[in-house]
Amino acid sequence: MASDTTLASVADSPADYARFGIDPGTIARWEDGARTDNRPGTYEWWYFDAHLNDGAKLVVVFQNKDAVNPNQPLSPLLRLNLDLPDGRSFEKVLNLPAGSWAAATDRADVRLADNRFEGDLHTYRITATAEEVSVDVTLTGQIRPWRPATGHFLFGANRELDFAWLPAVPQGAVTGSYTVAGATTQVTGVGYHDHNWGNVSLLKIIHDWYWARGQAGPYSVIASYITAVEKFGHQAIPVFMLARDGEIVADDASLVRFETDGVHTDDVTGKPVASVVRYFYEQGDEQVVVTFTRKRDLTRALMVDGLPRVKRLFARLARFDGAYLRFAGSMTVTVFRSGEQIEEFSDDAIWELMYFGHARAPATS
Repeated sequence: MASDTTLASVADSPADYARFGIDPGTIARWEDGARTDNRPGTYEWWYFDAHLNDGAKLVVVFQNKDAVNPNQPLSPLLRLNLDLPDGRSFEKVLNLPAGSWAAATDRADVRLADNRFEGDLHTYRITATAEEVSVDVTLTGQIRPWRPATGHFLFGANRELDFAWLPAVPQGAVTGSYTVAGATTQVTGVGYHDHNWGNVSLLKIIHDWYWARGQAGPYSVIASYITAVEKFGHQAIPVFMLARDGEIVADDASLVRFETDGVHTDDVTGKPVASVVRYFYEQGDEQVVVTFTRKRDLTRALMVDGLPRVKRLFARLARFDGAYLRFAGSMTVTVFRSGEQIEEFSDDAIWELMYFGHARAPATS
């Protein structure tokens, strides 16, 4: 039997596709439906974000429970973050009763009290209200649904620990509105939707990850660099998707190299933060370099600060110091052929660093 330190990877063999009942070449509508039964030990969420034409940034997440603590029964919550162009920022979390949650299994149709997240892999409608903030938006896919191989990341000697990810809309057009304290703003923009689920606390399998998406010129990017916990040898799992003019042109993670630059210790969270993150994708005589350059911090938060007082105390006694950081800056896509630069495009981007473990030197592949 292989040791734990070798088993942290994307499930990508024919046997893995058979195990999960999915097709290598086709993503079915049911894959964006409920993939867990809400039992203790499992978790699931549907995520949407958008960059809007007025400069606002929007994030909406429907969760059946907190993924850090999945051993609880069904405990649904709604997250709604809205950053406005005038500098106001709203970060809402609504904890709702179990009876308010319903999720279809044949497609994405999640209801959380009067809030709803529904779609068919191409067109989605998301309606959500949290106190004085509400949104009503439609997302229409511009890039086909995608997943990294099976979309399942497996950990453990028996590959029984599972974290799964389906970017159902890697990029889409957004129309709709947001309302703040009774004032409604009609908007358009560019959005994204993915779906995650698993059967083990993320704290037990993942030390940290960088995750980003963005658009620059004709290119769209989804990129992530996941580092497993020490038990699994801090194994690195890169994820990369590059689309040009709406068509996916690169997604072989084995061809990805990752590096960070300008690393400093964040004075709020104590975590090592890179000012520059780069993904290199090389195939044949072509190389694509995707560079994220940090200009400002949007969020720097210790996870314990969001816990109730008693849980916060126990978390600190257990030396848990997990953190979440979100950055704003630029994404640059540079393409080389035979060593010569042939094109380069840049645009604004937002990306995150989820850091569950204790601080360690950042990895480079």
